[in-house]
Amino acid sequence: MAMPTAEDVRAEVKAWLEENWDPELTVAEWWDRLARSGYAAPTFPEDCWGKGWTRDLAMVVSETIAEHGAVGPPAGLGYLLAAPTIVAHGNERQKREDLLRILNGQDAWCQLFSEPGAGSDLASLQCKAVKDGDEWIITGQKVWTSTAQLCNLGMLIARTDPDLPKHKGITYFKFDMTQPGVEIRPLREMTGRALFNEVFIDGARVHDDDIIGGLNNGWAVANTTLMAERAGLGTGGTGAAGNAFPGPLAGQLDHRVGDHVGQVRTGGTGGGGAAAADRLVELARQLGRNTDANVRQKLAKLYTLQRIGRYSALRAKDAKQRTGGEPNIAKLMMSDLLRLQREVGNEIIGAYGMVMGPDTPGGGMVQEVTLFSPGPSIYGGTDQIQRNILGERVLGLPKEPGPAKDTPFRELLVNR
Repeated sequence: MAMPTAEDVRAEVKAWLEENWDPELTVAEWWDRLARSGYAAPTFPEDCWGKGWTRDLAMVVSETIAEHGAVGPPAGLGYLLAAPTIVAHGNERQKREDLLRILNGQDAWCQLFSEPGAGSDLASLQCKAVKDGDEWIITGQKVWTSTAQLCNLGMLIARTDPDLPKHKGITYFKFDMTQPGVEIRPLREMTGRALFNEVFIDGARVHDDDIIGGLNNGWAVANTTLMAERAGLGTGGTGAAGNAFPGPLAGQLDHRVGDHVGQVRTGGTGGGGAAAADRLVELARQLGRNTDANVRQKLAKLYTLQRIGRYSALRAKDAKQRTGGEPNIAKLMMSDLLRLQREVGNEIIGAYGMVMGPDTPGGGMVQEVTLFSPGPSIYGGTDQIQRNILGERVLGLPKEPGPAKDTPFRELLVNR
């Protein structure tokens, strides 16, 4: 079947919204209507609640929803990470049931990957799953788990066969976060929020039916999740459509959906998507800084880099132009963009950058971005890890040699 044009998609979605958007619906009712229409995830195949459209057409859908003043699909890591992983590796039941519950916001997912001794070297994870009939008993610790306190499900990778090499013997599970044996401890950050958490698992259980991608194939499945994460953390979406947080724990499914129009969720990146430049331009205008040549130059740079990131994402859909490093490049761009936002934002607000609070210019947006900006260069794989991946796997460069064991620490510092 021929792919529709952008004009056809815009007209189709606009007509559907005219008939179906109702701000008096609950968030849950609207999301279910949106998910079943195929417009919540239009790049997914038709048998996975999508339309089978290209990324550029999906952006047309998002723009049309925002222009209409409607609410977009659920925010969170279920939509960003778990959904594309299930599309790629899930069985028919998981695609039919679990995927729908992500797209209609009934479930909220977190990512149970990193451990205290397995961050950049994720394959060294020690969380174990022991077979018990048709269930698995899970024991271990996870860390840096974003929004765990708001999620009823998790993407869990655990070692199911300790006798296999470390990249083997790992299995990917859908994991119930609300069961006995799961303790969540928030990690307060300097923004005052607790985006990240420690998760302690002691004797929790997972059924065989909740294995995603097959037994001992978790490393391959996890890499699909990581690629989705790095691409999604890149330039992000438009940030234009209103949103709410999914799942039963956040308590927003029964809200009037019209009350969430105009809200912006960034999935925890702090970047605000492509709308960040527009908000800073407006802030500069309000404070009379829009005539400053240096501020104008940096705002132009921020806007330009955001558009380049978007076009790079579109180009990545063409297999002939794909290098394999697009998700890593997107992740690096996101780190750079957030640092640039921090820099130009503080030039705009000046001394107000030393004061926190919603009564400061911009409602405290710049100050929060400033405090949060070191985070994205670390989570989702550090900037250094992304550069190593690009150098070794895309450019074919030799692996970076590690220091000799007897190299003095002072010499290591000097050489750095």
